[in-house]
Amino acid sequence: MLFKLAWRNIWRNSRRSIIVIGSVVVGVIALLLIDSLDNGFLNQMLFNQISSNVAHIQIHKKGFNNNKKLQSFVPGAEKVDETLANEAHVKHFSKRVIAFGLLSSASNSSGIYIYGVNPGKEKFVSYIHQFIVKGKYFTGGEREIVIGEKLARKLKVSLGDKVVALANTPSGSIGSEVFRVVGIFKTPNSEFDKIHIYIPIRTAQKMLDIGNNFHEYAIILDNYKNAKSVAADLKNKLDAGYEVFSYEDILPLLLLQLDLFKEMMFIINLIVGLALIFGIINAMLMSVFERIQEIGVLMSIGMKNIKIFLMIVFEAIILGVSGTILGIILGYALTQTLAVYGIDLSIFSDSLTSFGVGSIIYPILSLDNLIVTLFMIPFVSVIGAIYPAIKAIRLEPVNAIRYI
Repeated sequence: MLFKLAWRNIWRNSRRSIIVIGSVVVGVIALLLIDSLDNGFLNQMLFNQISSNVAHIQIHKKGFNNNKKLQSFVPGAEKVDETLANEAHVKHFSKRVIAFGLLSSASNSSGIYIYGVNPGKEKFVSYIHQFIVKGKYFTGGEREIVIGEKLARKLKVSLGDKVVALANTPSGSIGSEVFRVVGIFKTPNSEFDKIHIYIPIRTAQKMLDIGNNFHEYAIILDNYKNAKSVAADLKNKLDAGYEVFSYEDILPLLLLQLDLFKEMMFIINLIVGLALIFGIINAMLMSVFERIQEIGVLMSIGMKNIKIFLMIVFEAIILGVSGTILGIILGYALTQTLAVYGIDLSIFSDSLTSFGVGSIIYPILSLDNLIVTLFMIPFVSVIGAIYPAIKAIRLEPVNAIRYI
């Protein structure tokens, strides 16, 4: 009976009820959209870092990550190969030579990170081959080089042009090699494109005079969420001469941003909740004042205060739940549509690429925030109805009946 009365009372002033429900709908859609946009932004940053060169797990000689000495070669490669081959979660891995150097053209020169890679295996570990905008990834020649678009502009080189790479060797001499540009890549991270080059691993080893040695294993798993546990397992299987890092260890600041975003969403939810509380309090108070005589009659015929209290609370719950469900349906449809087509922010592409994000943002709606929103708004509606309900039950029946 109380629910039926509450439902009828809501639609006695349909305009006000629609406005309140509309404000709840807009609030819910805004929450879901903000959550999905920020999630998409940060997850694209993380994905782009992983897919460019970080991978899910890296293995080096102990101390290499903090001090990238050319002499810090991975020891006992056969042992590591066997360990990775027997690890069920490992899908692909690639060996890399990493060195600091200088790349020069006829017009300019620039400091670089030299990555010597096995082109066939590296294709399964990083997405550089998918970011090629001119030329090819590698064609099989020894002196081929793939460079970033930003670096190509700085050096004023294009496909087919020759460049010279210089780097120190372990003996202290200068290793050099002439390369021909066969591919130019453009990743979502412009800073990465300025300083990274890729050459065949055999050519890198020969240029640096390091024999068959290398510096890094880059590993891809069947599921990136297993990275921390698999890294710990690999660390236990290998001795203390190795360091094993998951992407979480390599990108702590980016993961800190993800955690910070979750805290920020709590504050945004709180602000929206407070705004809805005042809106519902206002609507319920107006509803109570419009029905003072009616409430007085109900009290006079013996209706208990608790039932009157619950009737007003039910009205607020109906408004909150209706608005929440409608808002979630519309918000989910909107975010899922944007997740497929993305939001084109090409006008801000220079700024976005400096953060490692592409010009198109693909929103990602988190289940956690969806659940929080589903339960938070009805709860806020109940809180907002308490004060008007108390005002109602404090009315004196005789005065309420005579109220004009």
